[in-house]
Amino acid sequence: MKPIRILTTIAGLALIVFLVQAGLRQGWFDSYGAFAEESSMPENAKSGVVQVHVFNKDGELVGPVKSSKVVKTDEEWMELLTPEQFKILRKEGTERAFCGTLLDNKKEGVYACAACKLPLYTSDAKFNSGTGWPSFFQTISPGNVAELVDNSYGMTRTEIECARCNSHLGHVFDDGPAPTGMRHCLNSESLIFTESDKLAELADPASELATLVLAGGCFWCTEAVFEPVEGVVDVVSGYAGGLKDSASYYEVSAGQTKHAEVIQITYDPNTVSFDKLLELFFHVAHDPTQLNRQGNDVGTQYRSAIFYADDEQKQAAEAYIKQLEESGKFDKPIATILEPLTGFYTAEQDHQDFVRLNPDQPYVRAVALPKVKKLKKDYGELLKD
Repeated sequence: MKPIRILTTIAGLALIVFLVQAGLRQGWFDSYGAFAEESSMPENAKSGVVQVHVFNKDGELVGPVKSSKVVKTDEEWMELLTPEQFKILRKEGTERAFCGTLLDNKKEGVYACAACKLPLYTSDAKFNSGTGWPSFFQTISPGNVAELVDNSYGMTRTEIECARCNSHLGHVFDDGPAPTGMRHCLNSESLIFTESDKLAELADPASELATLVLAGGCFWCTEAVFEPVEGVVDVVSGYAGGLKDSASYYEVSAGQTKHAEVIQITYDPNTVSFDKLLELFFHVAHDPTQLNRQGNDVGTQYRSAIFYADDEQKQAAEAYIKQLEESGKFDKPIATILEPLTGFYTAEQDHQDFVRLNPDQPYVRAVALPKVKKLKKDYGELLKD
């Protein structure tokens, strides 16, 4: 733990004792969700999001965008899928050769996952392999199809799954045609086909997601405030606003690069608005009247800032700050500055989900958990179930 993040004063130590005695650790679990039960969650639920390419409402392939993992119980899948689809997609079955409905399909279009409709392959990559199953020499996007080792039946093969819902698709082999030399061998029941002039029907909510980059002191604390909010798909800790095209925790903490510790929020504007996220930023996540510091964290790396991605975000942020200043809700001038987003650099893995993974850490208990408690108290209606 860096010295800058350790409460060393007598007053700071007293504060920790007080907070511990007040039982805020229990309040953390009450406020932030049943993380104590996380070990019982499906493995693919823990990763939360994936980077994939999807179609938008205009039928255009866009991305990569962040999309929430699709996680359901067997009972829920059985309600959505036919018995044959369930056997193949969810129980890794295989349909009989030369029996698939899409084997001889020669129409132009896109093949998507039959379980979650994530686009997987295009007709341009389809070829007749003579094996009796639909075959493709490449995916629509490398991130949309996941590969894993399959040691079943006494042999080693490469299984392929939908990256978003982990449904079984088939296997991939290295005996395909040019230009890739690969053969993605799939079950027809794992796929749905959409013709080229109807790709707008595959429009994915992930294509409408937006991002917002905020700086409000320690990114551990700000991340913890936004992750529980309904409509927030992902929150990533990182760095922005510096002089270099790279950043590391130790450089930024030392103030060497002029970067700020920031969070990148990916959210659904149809569920939570830009202004509502700013409201949480100004009223829960940090104190916007502190200049180049938050509490004991001092330096420009802990400045209050909104990194706007375009003029629309800039104007919306300016309008919100002006309204806030006129409201008189703060007895000191707002120190938040607006900076153009010229780059976002993801922080090291051990800084991601830090509060959730380290609820007993002294700084977390003293600084982060009270913010989460305030979030639940004042904005409980905004939290995820």
